[in-house]
Amino acid sequence: MIRFKAHLLLTHMKKFVNSSGQQIRHYSDHKISFPQRIFSGIQPTGTLHLGNYFGAVQTWSALQNKGEDVIFCIVDLHSITIKQKHKDLKENIQLMAASLLACGIDPQKSILFQQSQVPEHTQLAWVLTCLCTVNRLNHMPTYVEKCAELKQSPTGLFLYPVLQAADILLYKATHIPAGLDQIHNINLANHLTQLFNNKFDKIFPIPQLLPQDESAGKVKSLKDPSKKMSKSDLDSNSKIEITDPPEVIVRKCKKALTDCTSAVTYDPENRPAVSNLITLHALCTNQLPQDICTQVKHLNTGQYKLLLADVLVEKFKPIRDEIEYLMKSKEHLEKVLLDGSIRAQAIAVETWDEVKSKIGF
Repeated sequence: MIRFKAHLLLTHMKKFVNSSGQQIRHYSDHKISFPQRIFSGIQPTGTLHLGNYFGAVQTWSALQNKGEDVIFCIVDLHSITIKQKHKDLKENIQLMAASLLACGIDPQKSILFQQSQVPEHTQLAWVLTCLCTVNRLNHMPTYVEKCAELKQSPTGLFLYPVLQAADILLYKATHIPAGLDQIHNINLANHLTQLFNNKFDKIFPIPQLLPQDESAGKVKSLKDPSKKMSKSDLDSNSKIEITDPPEVIVRKCKKALTDCTSAVTYDPENRPAVSNLITLHALCTNQLPQDICTQVKHLNTGQYKLLLADVLVEKFKPIRDEIEYLMKSKEHLEKVLLDGSIRAQAIAVETWDEVKSKIGF
């Protein structure tokens, strides 16, 4: 598997100091310099689980707190590409906003907004759709995988990667924090960027994958360690959600898959299920897996599951409490998303005007 290392990205960056003395990083692409900007989106389908938290949101918060130019989007347009209870969509959008805020996303330090409130996303998506080919989209792995489970394939699911590319290009994002499972979508965004730049003018940077922490990307299903922890998994015991109350976390930990060996050891290749539990413990406590194994060597796997449950309850209780508080303040959540959408659209309109001028609209 190809490993993407952060230091490789540094060759594309340079720093300069503006008139106020603030350091600003720029991204260089073929002698064209763009301000470094990080964009990422998340669907408002289901509650954040531990894989989402450690694999994405924790990274977002860290980037924001480092002073990066970051834009985070609740991609509600993407969420309707597959069947769902649409009457719950508004509530899910608010829950996702509350969850991101509770996990440390600060709307004063970053832009947090709702995708459908910025119409330029779909306008640019149409332009990119006209540049893309059916053959290219037919081979997108996510489309192939999801269609295998459906009797009929929604057109929105087919065009999903083009809209995702538009999300990225609209803000001239230079870096996208994501796991390796998103590499095909990032490659398509790169491809469409190059097509537009070559046909019209070089107004977009080539977006690059910003690697996530490797261990955070290894959070697996509690019932099948060969799969990632996933919102779409129908087995609720396969994932721990950040809003799960203590008794639910305990129950899910008890039911988590292990093996016939009672000792707690970290061996991802030969004992993936137990190692997955230790990975979660390590991510919660910032410890090394081997150090955890040493600390719990007197416990069997059944006893260790209860210890892990206590660790998870303690880690996520403040976040769960904050989400519950924010969900009682719907007007505040709506204002946060509205303010963020206004800021996002100011950027989007400027980009869209530039696109229109280049293609002749």
